Amino acid sequence: MAKEQGQSGKTGILLYSAWFVSLVAMLGSLYFSEVQGFIPCELCWYQRIAMYPLVLILGIATFTNDTKAPRYVLPLSLLGGSISVLHYLEQKIPGFGGFKPCVNGVPCSSEYINWAGFITIPFLALIAFVLITVTMLLLAFRESRS
Repeated sequence: MAKEQGQSGKTGILLYSAWFVSLVAMLGSLYFSEVQGFIPCELCWYQRIAMYPLVLILGIATFTNDTKAPRYVLPLSLLGGSISVLHYLEQKIPGFGGFKPCVNGVPCSSEYINWAGFITIPFLALIAFVLITVTMLLLAFRESRS
């Protein structure tokens, strides 16, 4: 019985951690756009499309202690992370220029923030997607062993 409670507690911590990261990422993106007035580019919108549902999905999974969460969280986190990598490369590698240049609104190569010379908004999103992916992989590994 104690072993089951320990396993359940570790599952809950992983789910709660992933949910917390998604919530902070969503609130951070809203802060940048609504408070700071940074207009999201097209790739930023795609990253939001991948992140925002994770707040609800991971919130429900945390509340219900759903150990099957990696099945439906990983596709979104991997897709969002891939978009973040593409966006970051477009910002940091001159001439990378994306496969479809942004023609309306803010160019995807613009950098609203550039902390320490490498931390941009897509980099922050990538960190969030990576953290969520790692927690879901740990949860899936833990569940496959039990």
